[in-house]
Amino acid sequence: MRFTARYLRDYFLQAKIKNIIVWILEISLMIILGFGFATYFCQNVTVQENSMEPTISAGETLLINRLAYKISSPKRGDIVAFRTEDDPDSSIHIKRVIGLPGETIQIKNGQILINGQTYVEKKGFPSIADGGLAETEITLGGTEYFVLGDNRNNSEDSRHVDVGNVDRKLMIGRLWFVSSPRSSFRFLNS
Repeated sequence: MRFTARYLRDYFLQAKIKNIIVWILEISLMIILGFGFATYFCQNVTVQENSMEPTISAGETLLINRLAYKISSPKRGDIVAFRTEDDPDSSIHIKRVIGLPGETIQIKNGQILINGQTYVEKKGFPSIADGGLAETEITLGGTEYFVLGDNRNNSEDSRHVDVGNVDRKLMIGRLWFVSSPRSSFRFLNS
């Protein structure tokens, strides 16, 4: 078989077309994956308050994993984003999950009691000066969570009427990444 100029030209033309098609498919796949990633893992919110200090400071931008609670349940210690009402335009709040559905929560003598037992946290948060609504026992419903800000004495959270217990349907997702103007980037560990 002789390799003629026409044969070589046709061969390279077909190879170029094949490469262009593969290239278009790869770019399309990356766009679809990027869109999916942005939709489910990258809703961002900028913190406007200091209720989560020292963990999260005002001015930091957070990424919310919106898929996390569609496939699993919030766990104690998770830092969550939620709304206090079923309106997509209402404010987003950031707090830490303390009480889980069905548990009894009380704040007594500055300590958190879960089902009558003192809850010992991994991080050294200050003693709570005001138990608010939790000075008397609160029993959480089947889809309710009790949340607190890490800045325990300067946080509007489940101890207050304006927030109260947070229903799971109002949770947007779990926070997983922080972008800070003061430091660089970091992952949030519960």
